[in-house]
Amino acid sequence: METYQFVNKENQDQFHKILSAKTRDGFIITEQNEKLPYVVLSKEKKVIKHSLHFFLTCITLGLWSIIWIYLSITLSRKKNILLAVDEDGNLFEDKCLSE
Repeated sequence: METYQFVNKENQDQFHKILSAKTRDGFIITEQNEKLPYVVLSKEKKVIKHSLHFFLTCITLGLWSIIWIYLSITLSRKKNILLAVDEDGNLFEDKCLSE
């Protein structure tokens, strides 16, 4: 039985560079496998100060509500992503389903 080495030094370096950038951005490693290079990263949801955003919406006559809605949608969810190298040696990043 033959084994195929689909991860070369260049792909591995780029994989670790992206991984370190994600951890600096606040993601935490929840699952990791070095044999089949993949990592599952998660980032907890952030708390939004709704009273501050309501005040800013009132002052700007409703214009701030667009930013408030955007922040509520993007920051109020837990994020899970999968970072891996496929069989062809290509790096990919995919969103995982949250609980």
